[in-house]
Amino acid sequence: MIQESLSDKLLKLVFYLILAVFSIYCLIPFISVLASSFATEGEILKKGYTFFPKEFSLQAYKLIFENNTIFRAYGVTTFVTLVGTTLSMIFTSAMAYAISVKSVKYRNKIAFFVYFTMLFHGGLVASYLLISKYLGMKDSIWVLIIPSMISAWNMFLLRNFFATIDESLAESAKMDGANDAYILFRIILPVSLPALATIGLFYALGYWNNWFSALLYINDPHKFPLQYLIQRIMNNLDYVNQVSADVHIPNFIPPAITVRLATTIVTIGPIIFLYPFLQKYFVKGLMVGAVKG
Repeated sequence: MIQESLSDKLLKLVFYLILAVFSIYCLIPFISVLASSFATEGEILKKGYTFFPKEFSLQAYKLIFENNTIFRAYGVTTFVTLVGTTLSMIFTSAMAYAISVKSVKYRNKIAFFVYFTMLFHGGLVASYLLISKYLGMKDSIWVLIIPSMISAWNMFLLRNFFATIDESLAESAKMDGANDAYILFRIILPVSLPALATIGLFYALGYWNNWFSALLYINDPHKFPLQYLIQRIMNNLDYVNQVSADVHIPNFIPPAITVRLATTIVTIGPIIFLYPFLQKYFVKGLMVGAVKG
């Protein structure tokens, strides 16, 4: 076992202190939003955001759950995230494996066409016309999934990881009569868990946080995803006043600011707990896919 010198220990201590300070710095805004969401609207207006609200209140959360708008948006976003991530992983894995196999003809040309899409884009108008007019997906739940199904960056990252896997695994399976689909799903994917967890987290975060697609293509309020609903709440105080009209309390101040804070807390809850379970795979998947690609 190699003994660490005093300078190495001091350097490691400095790094730990920097990481600790940076972590606290990142947590401060979240803690402030969480604490302020339980304050009254009057206290926020008078004293601003706080870490220790003196007047504890659940008015904002009661207002959010007054009707089923949030629950419906939760359902839409959950469906889009689960189905979208699953389909994205299937198609991305299939394409990444195809262009990682050296025996596949024209694999470099196919990879170039995919890479070309990372450099040049048809533009927002062309995309809107294609999706809404020619593909007929406007106001469909699938418009939140299909256009974002494959990311070129994620595909190349996964391809680089597949390229690090020993070719003898696939060759021995082929000698036993296995086809490419069997090799991919029964041999390659099980040993690619770090990369799959990394790419899956990327896709899940992308689907969960997507609101711009709903802004362009969704008009039906029953199909609004969660993040787009937040965006509407943030930019339209009439929503808060409209829902507050059903609350009959003397001297009641519509909790416009606290509703924004409470909505933020409610919506980030599920996805923020996903990262700790994937964190051990996250760094490993990135490093292996990037260094040996």
